[in-house]
Amino acid sequence: MGVGMAAVAAPAPVSGSVAAKSRGGGAVLASGDLVEIKVYQEPELDTSVRVGADGRVLVPLVGEVSVAGQTVAQAARQIAALLAARFLVDPHVTVSVVEPGRRLFTVLGQVQHPGTYRFPERQALDLMQVVGIAGGYTRLAAPGRIRVKRRVGGVETVYNLDGRRMAEDAACPRFQVEAGDVISVGERYF
Repeated sequence: MGVGMAAVAAPAPVSGSVAAKSRGGGAVLASGDLVEIKVYQEPELDTSVRVGADGRVLVPLVGEVSVAGQTVAQAARQIAALLAARFLVDPHVTVSVVEPGRRLFTVLGQVQHPGTYRFPERQALDLMQVVGIAGGYTRLAAPGRIRVKRRVGGVETVYNLDGRRMAEDAACPRFQVEAGDVISVGERYF
């Protein structure tokens, strides 16, 4: 099997069939990923589908299944269990990532190069790294006034953060940036 693939027979547990090793223990599915779902000896159930913004995929017979945040092995196991519960006897399901989704974040305000950026492939970034990617602060920046807008469960959430404190205080927890975040660096008052 190739990168980002796992084969699972339901309801048996996964037994070393996970080939991908990404984010520590298997490709983790995220919105925007194009996945291929195959059911052994059931070609009419095979599908290629993009994980939606809500983290779900549409699986023939089963309907919508939430897969974002799961490894490919977990997703295959879940789909196999759903098929076994109502439709098939001992289905063998393979889930593979055909094309990783574009994971983007936007940096606005008082940074040298505002714009939309792509996450490095399957890598996490914290707020200070994102400011660095955007070229650092301008001379008018107020690092103590950074606002991050994020959609959580369909609701926009705003985080007000102090970038100066994060940069200077080693004990200050790092703020992890997620796909879809809009980061605004404020302007200082004169």
